[in-house]
Amino acid sequence: MEVTVKEAANKKSSLRFPSLPDKEIRVKGNAKYQKYDIIKQGVFAFPTGPDIRTYEWDGYLWGRARKKMSTIHTKWLDPKSVIKKLENWRDKGTVLNLIISAGGGINVDVTINSFEYKKFGGKGDYSYSISFYRYRPLKIQTTKDLGIDKKKKKTTTRTNLKKSSTDKKKQTYTIKTGDCLWNIAKKFYGSGADWKKIYDANKTAIEKAAKKYGHKDSNQGGLDIPWNYPYDTVKEVRWLTHLNILIIWYL
Repeated sequence: MEVTVKEAANKKSSLRFPSLPDKEIRVKGNAKYQKYDIIKQGVFAFPTGPDIRTYEWDGYLWGRARKKMSTIHTKWLDPKSVIKKLENWRDKGTVLNLIISAGGGINVDVTINSFEYKKFGGKGDYSYSISFYRYRPLKIQTTKDLGIDKKKKKTTTRTNLKKSSTDKKKQTYTIKTGDCLWNIAKKFYGSGADWKKIYDANKTAIEKAAKKYGHKDSNQGGLDIPWNYPYDTVKEVRWLTHLNILIIWYL
C-alpha cells in the first residue's frame, strides 16, 4: 500500500508518506438532517444531503537514526520537511489529490482539515494525526442553467418617451362660438399667455378659416377668430401635441 497526496493544481508538488498509517485508515460519511420540532407532534428529521466525508489516520514520521527501519516503506524523508509541507497545505487550504493504493483504492480531492504532531524519544521521531475533508467545488447555477430567461431591461429612447406622452388618453375639444385662443390656453395650460402654442400647432387650420371669411390672415389668431362666424358642417381635425387633445375646427 502507498499513500500519496498531490496538489490538484500542480501535480509536481506531491508527498508520498514514508511510513504507512498506523493500524487503519478511517473513512467517515454521514447524512445531514434538518430537524423541526412540531407542537404536539414531536421532532421530525428530513434528509438534506450528504455531510462532509472525512479520511483520517494516525502515523509516525521516523527520525534520521531510523531511516533504514523496515517500517520506512518508501524513501525516507526528514520529518521536519514533511511537517512543514503538510502545515503549509493545511494553512493555505490547498486542494489535494489523495491517493491510497489498497483495499479497492481511494482517489479523491481533499483539503487538510487538521494535522497534529508530537515529538517523542531522542531520535527525532514524531507521531501525528491527520484528517482530510473531501473537496467538492461549489457550482453556482446561472439563470441559463436553470432554464430561466433573464428579464430584459426595458429601455426607452427619447423617441419612445415622446411617443408615450402622446399615447395617453386623448381628450377632444370642439371649437364653439365665442372661443378664443387665450381662453383655450387658459383651460388646458393654466395660462392664457400660452395661446401661441395652440396657434403654432394649428396654424394651417386657423389661417384657412380666416381666409374663408374674407380676412387676409388671422393676425396670428388675434382677430375675431373664425370660430366666431357661423360655421359649416365641414370640420378639420388637428392633433395638438402640446395638450394631448384633439382640437376640432369648424371651417
